[in-house]
Parts: sequence; structure tokens; C-alpha cells
Amino acid sequence: MGVEYLATFAYNGDRERMQGDLRSLSRQGLIEQRGTTPLKKESRRVLTLTERGERLIRRRGFVPDDQAIYSGLVKPKEAEHDTDLYRMYHKAADEIERKGGKVLGVQLDYELKEKLYQRMGRAQARGQGEPKRLKETFARDLQLPVVRGKVSFRDLRIAYATQENEIARLDLELATRHYHAGHIAEKARAGFQLYARPQDTAGLRRVRDEHEITATILSL
Repeated sequence: MGVEYLATFAYNGDRERMQGDLRSLSRQGLIEQRGTTPLKKESRRVLTLTERGERLIRRRGFVPDDQAIYSGLVKPKEAEHDTDLYRMYHKAADEIERKGGKVLGVQLDYELKEKLYQRMGRAQARGQGEPKRLKETFARDLQLPVVRGKVSFRDLRIAYATQENEIARLDLELATRHYHAGHIAEKARAGFQLYARPQDTAGLRRVRDEHEITATILSL
């Protein structure tokens, strides 16, 4: 996660207290700080768990057993994008809690991709059916939308309990300036809630309007 977002969301802007905690965790070998790029002017400082930190969280039961935890950078090239997912998560989670709900867990896109392709691999090894049909069947089992024959993956899924204690989910997508009309339309048809960085929002809304796509694009 990005250091600046941690200060905002977890420490209410108290950077001095945050820096003290980070120094303590670093000395214990539980976290490490890295830059998102070798280019100093463009780099953002991000925090990752170490393997030791990941083991401690599991051993102490700080998160549910079925919640994935990662140490290091899973996809270094996507560190910048993944840092903004933390901000997007808080935007959505705050709204869920404002309505009386409670967040139960979070899943990233590659977790469900892994589950889907593991199931497909096992089924194909047993010769159980045609790949396209299997993919669509397993996708629906995992509550992944199939849009025009293509499985659509969101960036982030939040599972939560509503005020009425019903289990629900919210699928979030961080749209970037590189999204063209086809991308936006696919994510909208899949039922994803779309967010964009402030600097990208106006351009994406313009593309949406030019192609008459029915989608709300929220700004981070």
C-alpha cells in the first residue's frame, strides 16, 4: 500500500505516529518500504509485508483463514495501480459502513483467476468437457460475470454483511486513462462499480458520453 494513503486512512493524517510505527515494524523485520519505479521523481513509496510479517499475521489470527495475504510485491510492474486499489477500497468500504454494513473480506483479481484456471485445469485433465463451456460454467460458480462469451474480472471484490445481516458483494474496477470505450462498456455490463483517479476521470467520462455508455465513473 502507499505510504501517503496509509497516513490518510489508518492514521487520520498523523504522520509522526505512523512513522514511529513503521520504524518499529521495519526493525522487527515485519515490513519493508520500496519505490514503485527507479525514477526518483515518479516513484511512490509503498509498504509490503515481509514473509516474517505474513507468518505473524497468520499465526496471531489477525485476519480470517480464507483471506489471502501477500508478502513482497506480487506484481512489481503493477505496484502503482495496486497502490490506488487501497484508496478505492476505502472509498467503497466507508460507504458500506455508512449504510450500516460490515466488510467481511477482500479478493483481488488474480485470486479468482487462479481459482478459475485451477478448476479448468483439473476438469480438462479428466476430459470433462469443452474448454469454453467449462470456463463459463466455473466462472458463474465463482460469481464472475460472462459478458458476450468473455469472463470479466474486476480489480477488487468486497464481501460484506448488510445492515439486515445479508451477505452481499461489491465488485470494483479502477479504470485508467488507457481504457477505451470497449473496456468501459464491458465493465459496465458486468455490473462493476467504476472508479478513476481524479486526473483520469474527466477523460473517461467524455469517452463514456461520446459512446452513450450507461455507467457511473466515480472519482477517487
